[in-house]
Amino acid sequence: MIAYLVVREGNKWRDVHRLTPGQVMSIGRAPANRVVLRDEIASRHHCEIFQSGLVWTLRDLDSRNGTLVNSKPVVGDIGLESGQLIQIGDTLLAFTYDLQETLPKLEEQSFLNEGETSSGIRPRPTDTPQPVAVPEIVERKRSTRFEEGGANAELSRDRTSQELAKLYKLAMEMGTANDPKRLAEIVLNGLFESTPADIGAILLLPPDISPPVDPSKLTLLVYKSRNQQPYEKLSEHLSRTVLQTREAVRAKCVSDDPALRERDSLGRIQAQTVICAPLRVNEKLYGLVHLYSTNPTNPLGPDDVEFALAVADQCGVALEGLRRQESLAAGLARMQDDLHTLREQLGIESELIGGSPPMEEINRKIGRIAPTDATVLVRGESGVGKELVARAIHFSSRRRNGPFVCLNCAALSESLLESELFGHEKGSFTGAVARKAGKFEQAHGGTLMLDEVGEMSLAIQAKFLRVLEGHPYERVGGGAPVEVDVRVVAATNRDLETAVSGGLFRKDLYFRLHVVEIVVPPLREHRNDVPVLANHFLERFARKSGRVVRGFSATALELLTKYNWPGNVRELQHVVERAVILSGSELVGVQDIQLSSLGDPQFDHIPDPAQQRSFRELTLEVLEQEYIMATLEQTNWNKSQAAQILGIERSTLDRKLKRYQAERPKK
Repeated sequence: MIAYLVVREGNKWRDVHRLTPGQVMSIGRAPANRVVLRDEIASRHHCEIFQSGLVWTLRDLDSRNGTLVNSKPVVGDIGLESGQLIQIGDTLLAFTYDLQETLPKLEEQSFLNEGETSSGIRPRPTDTPQPVAVPEIVERKRSTRFEEGGANAELSRDRTSQELAKLYKLAMEMGTANDPKRLAEIVLNGLFESTPADIGAILLLPPDISPPVDPSKLTLLVYKSRNQQPYEKLSEHLSRTVLQTREAVRAKCVSDDPALRERDSLGRIQAQTVICAPLRVNEKLYGLVHLYSTNPTNPLGPDDVEFALAVADQCGVALEGLRRQESLAAGLARMQDDLHTLREQLGIESELIGGSPPMEEINRKIGRIAPTDATVLVRGESGVGKELVARAIHFSSRRRNGPFVCLNCAALSESLLESELFGHEKGSFTGAVARKAGKFEQAHGGTLMLDEVGEMSLAIQAKFLRVLEGHPYERVGGGAPVEVDVRVVAATNRDLETAVSGGLFRKDLYFRLHVVEIVVPPLREHRNDVPVLANHFLERFARKSGRVVRGFSATALELLTKYNWPGNVRELQHVVERAVILSGSELVGVQDIQLSSLGDPQFDHIPDPAQQRSFRELTLEVLEQEYIMATLEQTNWNKSQAAQILGIERSTLDRKLKRYQAERPKK
């Protein structure tokens, strides 16, 4: 049966110790005992209780004043029965198998008279058992004589003035600290100079912690010792008392604290007195200061409590200022990040350039759609800027601070597309050396843009549809469900209606995607935007390449406007980039513009038809070589600048020139 030993302290039954089979319960004054007595009549190792067979046995260890059980002296070993009282000096301990029994009320006598029954032991509801003893708190302080109106000084006026001078000097030093750790070091140095403490530490609470405060939340910031002794954790009872009452306390006989004994600390520090003071500002708690004195001839006294509390209050104010500075710095950093993000957003949105009615209609639709979480289907020919529309939707939505992730469904095989979308587990297929998060996981809290969604296989479409409907999914080769919060913007240049009719695209997925539709018109349907777009691209590429190009000639702009642009905005961008590189003057002329015959442009007014370049049958390698050589000529054979314009590494350019056996022409 489980047995308990209940210790009476003062007028109440308090501490409860569970007796463990196979373990000896030692009792005495020595700190090494499991039950430590404060009674001077008790011997250092007074008695012990252990299990012998099925009986719990008490053995007196030849104590100086003996042990009584129900008022009878113990000689040798004696078996214990439930309800018996053990007396050691003025200390009473009750042995019981059932804590639901009632403890006897003792009046003035400290033990039962001989023959008096002690059966029926039960802890009263008001006498809550405590598992361990605690240090004896001998003094509490909420305020100090240094505060205004608190001049209840027991010291002389000169002594008080000296301590005020120390406080002032210490406060000035605290003001120089630029971080909490440096502040704590200044505080401990000041306390060591003005008190007999030889061990001290400052512990902090997490920011914005709400009461009641758990002492386990305290973390060590700075520790100091005169004799290089190791840090020992403060008694939980003392720290809890200070955190609850917000008062500074001074305690003695710390070596009697079983909490410290269980940490095997007594042999190392032998603390005699301790001070624990709160770091506080009004009702706000930031942490604790605690000081140990291990010198029994020079303990921490009442004056040291007042000084430590005054220093702790100053430290609390300084710490609050530092945290406010940190908060302001963090807020400023967030604002700068938001500003940077906003600038990026404005830069992205500026790609939707044009004042034609079709572009104005797209911007109006984006303004209405973006604040919602509706799935969007963006349709249009290749190169019209469907991804730019998706970005504008994302950065105008409430998800703007979340990720924006893109995936081209036409660029991957079915198996790779499934892995990219939903992720995979380690070992799920050859080459899967680690778990990989899919695009859905990467876009959690943001937007996932799927380009060429019409190229998905039917198997992927089925899994994709379940995720769109809010169901969890599993990674490839995995079994754990994954839930995500993602807005989907799909884009396609396919005729999805025809694909549905032909059984190549799921009808239910089509209707799930077709919540809101934005159709981006081809560039030939809003030619008025061509000059604006062309000048925008010219400024960007001139800045990137370091070329001095101010704009287009009138005939060049006319040529660009008349062209059909089968590759839409993407083709215009590449034509302008090439023209900026090849242009030999500050204005891009017709001779600098190379257009594809695929556009079949219809020219009404051509300034010089002879300048129009005819189509040549060239291999890509020859075309690349001509382009590289033209770029080198324009940069006066500055290879680093040419490589930057070409978008390749300098080493790659050198390898290509070696393969072409090309050298700089000699003048």
